[in-house]
Amino acid sequence: MTSNIPKSRTLGDLLDELAKSYRDNEAVIWKDSRLTYSQLKEEVDIFARSLLSLGIKRGENVALIASNRPEWLIAMFAIAKIGATTVAISTFSTQRELHWTLKHSRSSCVISISSLKNHNFIENLQELCPEYKESKVGKLRSKALPRLKNIIAIEEKSIGAIINWHDLRKMAQMTKLENLQNVQDKVKSGDTCFILYTSGSTAEPKGVILAHGNVITNGYHIGERQALSDRDRLWFAVPLFWSFGSANALPAVMTHGGCLVLQETFEPNEALEIMAAERCTVFYGMINIARALLEAPSYSLDKVKYMRTGLTIGLPEDIEFIIKTLDAKEICNVYGSTETYGNAAVCHTTDPLEVRLNSQGLPLPGMKIRAVDIETRTPLKKGVVGELTVAGCVTSGYFGNLKQTQSSFDKEGYFLTGDLGFVGEDGRIYYRGRLKEMIKTGGINVAPLEIENILMRYPKTKQAFVFGIPDAIKDEKIIAVLEIKDKFELDANALKKYCRRELASYKVPEQFILRTNEQLPRTSTGKINKPELKSQIIEEMKSHASND
Repeated sequence: MTSNIPKSRTLGDLLDELAKSYRDNEAVIWKDSRLTYSQLKEEVDIFARSLLSLGIKRGENVALIASNRPEWLIAMFAIAKIGATTVAISTFSTQRELHWTLKHSRSSCVISISSLKNHNFIENLQELCPEYKESKVGKLRSKALPRLKNIIAIEEKSIGAIINWHDLRKMAQMTKLENLQNVQDKVKSGDTCFILYTSGSTAEPKGVILAHGNVITNGYHIGERQALSDRDRLWFAVPLFWSFGSANALPAVMTHGGCLVLQETFEPNEALEIMAAERCTVFYGMINIARALLEAPSYSLDKVKYMRTGLTIGLPEDIEFIIKTLDAKEICNVYGSTETYGNAAVCHTTDPLEVRLNSQGLPLPGMKIRAVDIETRTPLKKGVVGELTVAGCVTSGYFGNLKQTQSSFDKEGYFLTGDLGFVGEDGRIYYRGRLKEMIKTGGINVAPLEIENILMRYPKTKQAFVFGIPDAIKDEKIIAVLEIKDKFELDANALKKYCRRELASYKVPEQFILRTNEQLPRTSTGKINKPELKSQIIEEMKSHASND
């Protein structure tokens, strides 16, 4: 049994509404921490009042660097309540990427965990802003990040301009609850709630702008396709800082009063224990996650016996594999992107298996999807493959990038996805691949140009070409073809170490291949023929595999 669509049009109001409708229902579970909807609202209100006391105002951008844990949700809803915008930053970010994102987003405040795996975020911030030692809370003056005035540390102690999460909470008493409500009442449905950075066809990531009302509405409709209710419990290991988490899974489950069972980072044995102990019913993930679960020593169908539905993407055989591994017979296939609020089309749990394996479902309510001719942009008949374009619940554009925004929409306001596909006679969407050079590895979009730019900074590189090649586990794995300057030999280990220092781990090429200038294929105009180069590499790898 599903719920009625929420009346609230902002995320802050949505939480208040949920706290009334599902007061004692569990909203968030993380390790030994359990919060009901009413408790979550109480924590969010305290933190929102603290942010106001700190001087954060409506319209400011607040960066959030955290893994899947309650503080991410508390901070996000608090930021939403005061009319500020959450800039969700990947926990894979290197110091260079962190600096770029904070500067590009013009964030006035950053909320961060100390570290995760080999990334030390507070240390990186201290190195980027050494002025923190001599500055006071709320008055950071950084040469590297001149707009940044506040650093909130979720775990570290307060020092200089850095204030600890719990110390900040004490500042809530400086702002009355009525004052928070007055601020919250001024937030509008069309106000920006998220800036989510995603890789595209450009060298640098793009900050996708998402608004309160559309996150709620589209999230609700995504949940309806999964037939979610307040009895559902989502195993939540996909990162909250990705749109698949924050603009999809989160609003889909919460608008139906369900529970978010957080796993900080994915580890298959721990995931199986969480699924079993918390009786999780909803799966969000890709084929690589399902393979890891099946191969885990503790795997058994008994561990996943409560799984029912969820979302995934992939080839028909991948989706069938996921359904069998999770015993989730109502898993739904989807189509969408960050720019379309996570999903634009979703299968329904009641669709026949054959339909869910081979199509991405019908457009969601309010979504218009059509295929157009790649050159003329004229709409195509049903069944004809072209570029998929989407109108309705789509982004208003990219933060700080008017040129990219203008080039991403056609004259009628349809978003140009860069994806190939068609609309079937049945009205369903059929995805047929990517028009752009985007690499998708382990479910993550990676822009080749960003990696190529980093490789070109390496002293020994003359030319660099990056692309993805088919991979049974990751969908695509990243390969770099290099021409090295005269008299140098390629030291793959040194190059990989350099890449790990400059790029998030999932962007580091798995293999480096040397080519001389004469060996590089060219077009009739003399330019390097990158598609042909990619084809050559794929054929060479197939040949090597058959000879082994």
